[in-house]
Amino acid sequence: MTSAVTHLWRLLKWGRTLARHGALKGIEDDPLTPPPVRRLVRLARFGTRIPPRPDYAAALQEIGPAAIKLGQALSTRPDLVGARAAANLSLLQDNLPPAPFPAIRKVIERSFDAPLEELFDTFGEAPIGAASIAQVHRAVTSDGRLVAVKVLRPGVEEEIAKAIETYEWAAAHVEAMGGEAARLRPRLVVAQFKQWTNRELDLQREAASASELRENMVAEPDYYIPEIDWRRTARRVLTMEWLDGIKLNDREALTAAGQDCKKLAATLVRAFLRQAVVDGFFHADLHHGNLFALKDGRIAAIDFGIMGRVDRRARMWLAEILYGLITGNYRRVAEIHFEAQYVPPHHNVEEFATALRAAGEPIRGLPVKDISVGRMLESLFSITRDFDMPTQPHLLLLQKSMVMNEGVATALDPDINMWETAEPFLREWLRSELGPEAYYADRLIEFVRSIKLIPELIQRMDQYYPPFGAAPPAPPLPEITVIEHRHWWSYAIIAGIAAVAGASAILLFA
Repeated sequence: MTSAVTHLWRLLKWGRTLARHGALKGIEDDPLTPPPVRRLVRLARFGTRIPPRPDYAAALQEIGPAAIKLGQALSTRPDLVGARAAANLSLLQDNLPPAPFPAIRKVIERSFDAPLEELFDTFGEAPIGAASIAQVHRAVTSDGRLVAVKVLRPGVEEEIAKAIETYEWAAAHVEAMGGEAARLRPRLVVAQFKQWTNRELDLQREAASASELRENMVAEPDYYIPEIDWRRTARRVLTMEWLDGIKLNDREALTAAGQDCKKLAATLVRAFLRQAVVDGFFHADLHHGNLFALKDGRIAAIDFGIMGRVDRRARMWLAEILYGLITGNYRRVAEIHFEAQYVPPHHNVEEFATALRAAGEPIRGLPVKDISVGRMLESLFSITRDFDMPTQPHLLLLQKSMVMNEGVATALDPDINMWETAEPFLREWLRSELGPEAYYADRLIEFVRSIKLIPELIQRMDQYYPPFGAAPPAPPLPEITVIEHRHWWSYAIIAGIAAVAGASAILLFA
């Protein structure tokens, strides 16, 4: 088991890395930053030279793959982090230094227990893209097909495991403080993130996700998923059909190629709604580097390592919430929150509906460019705090994906109205799901299932059957011994480490 000193050292090292690249300057200068946090930031930057312009991408890249994933999400939201920071973070998409080719060759040959020349006629040694956990090479198979080969970076699994272990340790100590920190349930959030990351590190599972999504998206002909080459796919290697296209963040190239950016944006929104609301299985890593416009006007998606699932009941709630916000039916939106137990029952439905109206009315019907997303998020966070709403980790991935999807769509069409684009789709789906035919079909299915359960229920009357709900079972939380210390102990440790690190930095600069 990793010691507390090791975790503290890692956290301090990450903080100093951020400070060295100027990435903590905004936190320190923000008047809303709590004084204790500002003091810790000053400790982290002690003895460092702050550059005139922050380099967020370099800082997160130096910290590791888990931090890079955060930067990729923020790069799609210039309205939140600023245009300059978003442009800097976009360097994390596919411009990272690649792993040396001999190491990549070794990974491929070990995966298939065969020399590279038996699998491919030609294999480009220089990668066409290098991301946080894998890099992609262009190759031609032995049967003459052009393919993209994705290979895990050597050692990335061990590196991510160490980082997540420290995240778990830090989250346990933060949650032990109680109050607002406990309500946000950081331990459960980290556990959920751990699940997503472990899935992303299994490229054979990613291939299965791509195959499933390809089948689902037959209903959206303008949204394309490449075909998987299963013969050349394993846990650390994924081979798929090669696609020629223009990245969706290159608006000038899209315009020059005659692409209709407004249509692309609408297709992106509709495709995501179909995945999240209709199928309950959605692409959850929709940054610019994973989306292309093909020559025929279709959108192609790649990188299926992070996928999300939402069961039917949660999808019904989600669709009704979105449709209620679009149509201004805040009472129904409030009722759904209580039905889903997102709001504790001791609160009042009418009061919650009024709070939702205060957040929703100022933005309803406006184009995205006229909406202050920061102000909206502040209002929504205030609502969750005022009504004691615990964080729902199973919905975090969906929320993140919706934010990223909006960011990419807005970059394509700054005038897009997300509400108007989504309203016809949601209205038709709700009509089909909540109409009388669907209602009686569901009741018939439930009746037949209940009849089938009677013999088993008689034999096992003493067993508890959990009710079917929207939230999946919570992931297991690791046993972590929380250090119970007085304030002087923690400050002494941090100050001591910072002093040693600062003195070393001063000596190096001297």
